[in-house]
Amino acid sequence: MWSRRIALWAAVAPLAAAVTWAAPPLTAPATAPPAAEHRWPPVKRAAPAPAVVTRTAWGADEDMRGEAVTYTGAARALFVHHTNHPDDYDCADVPEMLRAMQADHVGRRGWDDLGYNFVVDKCGTIYEGRSGGLDRFVLGAHTTGFNSDSVGVAALGDFAVVGEVPRALVDAIARIAAWKLRPGTDPRGRVEMVSTNDASRVPEGDPARLHVVSGHRDIVPTHCPGDALHAELPAIRAEAARLRVTAGR
Repeated sequence: MWSRRIALWAAVAPLAAAVTWAAPPLTAPATAPPAAEHRWPPVKRAAPAPAVVTRTAWGADEDMRGEAVTYTGAARALFVHHTNHPDDYDCADVPEMLRAMQADHVGRRGWDDLGYNFVVDKCGTIYEGRSGGLDRFVLGAHTTGFNSDSVGVAALGDFAVVGEVPRALVDAIARIAAWKLRPGTDPRGRVEMVSTNDASRVPEGDPARLHVVSGHRDIVPTHCPGDALHAELPAIRAEAARLRVTAGR
């Protein structure tokens, strides 16, 4: 078993180190049937929704999408990513950057939409990523093997230098975690999830015990979300927990 895992690691590591995004296996039906809707009803939020710039506002091209949205269960985990853009961008240019990223994910990656559920810029602005509705739990393409029952949040930038992550960005990711994680979940805690394929560090069908708020590198062999942003994960967890206590839920 261990030799199989080592062989798998050797096979995927060179590619994963160069790829920030990871698509999920589309084993669920493209359109959630009534039974799935019944299984995953709307849930009470543990914290209020933050302000989010919608896809319409940033100019997402809905004509790029050719498949119906796939929904998943209430979020048990949140995975933090980076987009690998240079850190010195102007926040006024973010809508244009998002449109380019959508085109890349669809045209070059072969996906149907942006991989991430949300994107956050260094000014702390939160943008709606993958289509499907802000009040729903949309299956993303962010953390291969662990896209179900999770949320993918990408920070615009590289964040390679420890100590240079804007506080506004850290707080924005924490607000998403406080809002999107299902009630009763401690953002500072851990969760057990089962891998759905062999493309991560965990073979398909095997369980993994993860931080509720994890970095992409915690489950996939990659440098994402950058050393600096990964070092901020404890602060994100603590702030998300504080927001939930403040909300009284």
